[in-house]
Amino acid sequence: MDLNYSQDELAFRDEVRSWLEANLPQDLRDKVAGYQHLSKDDLVRWHKVLAKQGWVAPSWPKEWGGTGWNVVQRYIFEEELGYVGAPPLIPFGLTMCASVLLQFGTDAQKKRFLPRIYNGDDFWCQGYSEPGSGSDLASLKTKAVRNGDHYVVNGQKIWTTLAHYADWIFCLVRTDAGEKRQDGISFLLMDMKAPGITVRPLILMDGAHEVNEVFFDDVKVPVENLVFQEGKGWTVAKYLLGHERMNTGRIGESKRQLAKLKSFAAPRMRDMRFRDRLSRLEVELMALEITNLRFLDRMRRSGQPPGADVSMLKIKGTEIQQSITELMMQAADPAGSDEFTNSIKKRYLSMRKTTIYAGSNEIQRNIIAKMTLGL
Repeated sequence: MDLNYSQDELAFRDEVRSWLEANLPQDLRDKVAGYQHLSKDDLVRWHKVLAKQGWVAPSWPKEWGGTGWNVVQRYIFEEELGYVGAPPLIPFGLTMCASVLLQFGTDAQKKRFLPRIYNGDDFWCQGYSEPGSGSDLASLKTKAVRNGDHYVVNGQKIWTTLAHYADWIFCLVRTDAGEKRQDGISFLLMDMKAPGITVRPLILMDGAHEVNEVFFDDVKVPVENLVFQEGKGWTVAKYLLGHERMNTGRIGESKRQLAKLKSFAAPRMRDMRFRDRLSRLEVELMALEITNLRFLDRMRRSGQPPGADVSMLKIKGTEIQQSITELMMQAADPAGSDEFTNSIKKRYLSMRKTTIYAGSNEIQRNIIAKMTLGL
């Protein structure tokens, strides 16, 4: 096992770092640094900058616009994006829907959707969680009934991130009861402008409008928008979730946030307990990075996608993200009302959700126990 970067990989990192420093718009950099709201225009603008450079979808095959970078180079790129403070690349189209289409989609589906995802022409969201069917995703009830050349969809999704921005949604729906709950689930691509779709905002603790309820009332979806086989959507969902959880560690972003914490927490360093928590957090972040590199080395040698044990990255990565915001709250003036202090308070509240999305951390521990440890 080799956890060190080669000279070529270090040179690649320096190239990426220099390009990002020169091409990340300053107003976007300032918004991210100040924890300000990023509009749809902000997110799409940065997407298009990277698309023009040819770097927006590094993991895609070269024939669809991918870079040809190996798994380590892709990891370096993602971490440099986080470290420089770039706006997030919204994963629902680029990482999630695209990976599904590349693996399971028809040629017609790939030609129709992938170029528009790459160029930032379509904004996507994910329709998985439902009231009562979040971590227990197989209990979902949104129903799709085949009627000739289309499906009729009825039901509700919840906690749908950025659905109010989205042009398209990929959804898990139930097309058959099935003997097992995982059977009879299908994967549909749905136009958010279709009649019968209603989006309602859910305002979070920090006051932000990030997530939504989405209602489907007799929504017609063409049969050609079914991905893979009817009733086999659980296979697609499992494949997608592995890719989603690989990207939730956010080590580069956590390094940047930790450096920021150190820069304004100097007065608290006299407090031994605070200093101890900060030191432990830094060690945990280093351990997480080493664990991530272990996964990368295994993927580099085997060429296989991440397995169930990738849930470790999701668990520890999100816990570290929350711990950083907790220490930021301790270091800031709790009675302060300046813009910086208020932004820290909002970030603290916003980060409470990280241990829930992409499958709650409790569920991730069950996955590791069952699929990796065999318990």
